[in-house]
Amino acid sequence: MSNRSTVVVTGASAGVGRAVAIAFAQKGWNVALIARGKEGLEGARRDVEAAGGHALVLPLDVADAGAVFAAADQVMAEWGRIDVWVNDAMVTIFAPVEEIIPDEFRRVTEVTYLGQVYGTMAALKHMRPRNRGTIVQVGSALSYRAIPLQSAYCGAKFAIRGFTDALRSELDHERSRIRLTMVQLPAVNTPQFDWARSRMPRKLQPVPPIYQPEAIAKEIVRAALEAPRELWIGRSALKAIFGAMLLPLLGDRILASEGYSGQMTAELASPDRKDNLFEPVPCDPGVHGRFDRSARRDVMGFDPVRLRVGIACALIAGVAGLVAIASSRRA
Repeated sequence: MSNRSTVVVTGASAGVGRAVAIAFAQKGWNVALIARGKEGLEGARRDVEAAGGHALVLPLDVADAGAVFAAADQVMAEWGRIDVWVNDAMVTIFAPVEEIIPDEFRRVTEVTYLGQVYGTMAALKHMRPRNRGTIVQVGSALSYRAIPLQSAYCGAKFAIRGFTDALRSELDHERSRIRLTMVQLPAVNTPQFDWARSRMPRKLQPVPPIYQPEAIAKEIVRAALEAPRELWIGRSALKAIFGAMLLPLLGDRILASEGYSGQMTAELASPDRKDNLFEPVPCDPGVHGRFDRSARRDVMGFDPVRLRVGIACALIAGVAGLVAIASSRRA
């Protein structure tokens, strides 16, 4: 068994997944890299090794349950342990529901939702004998507040949250020491906006504010090590989630008015652009998308359990203060 801690990262060839892999490598971890694109995986391997980690490249499609389980077995054969498993692989399509064909909807669901289910099951298989380990589900503020043009992706993210909550209760019932956490992301400057399938007339963009992948990765590593129930990353995610809880109808109206234009730039999309819905784009996309100028380098993660306790305490203190003032006036 390796003396180094071991993390498995799906979606590791680009964007947030690759940034997470590098962040763990900087801590000296073994890093197993799962994705479809071989060029991106090789680039990620070089990044991990340059950062001080040991890399294991595992090219596969997370929609293939057998391949995911075989990859976990290979990690165990190589290093003898899986301490953290980060489920980050995703695909998406930008289009109104009426323009999405069933095979496209199914594909987004298989990768973005079932890929996390299969990864979780594979991780549990090897974590249960040791009764330890942490599984990180990479979610989104869209797990709470769905937006137009991303129905398949939002549906998958909602499903991940439901699956994770159910599994968490099962692990609690077993008194398991395996930890399960879900991180809800804001908009991030990743290459996905250049390779996602789209039927929109203009180029895609994340809804601002936009954050750099390295800032997000830092918070994901924090979630892996501290294992809060959830971690909401960025004030924009916080606002979206609370808005969905408190003012859903207002959110519907705002998104109906601004949700289309807010996800596109002014530049026309190329009619022959390639996408990665069914096959990886043959290139090494790296970590960043094309929004470096507007992307923020710092972000704060919020533990909603602690946040709610803090809000409750503030409300109680406020009420107590008002009661004290009223009592003093009567006196």
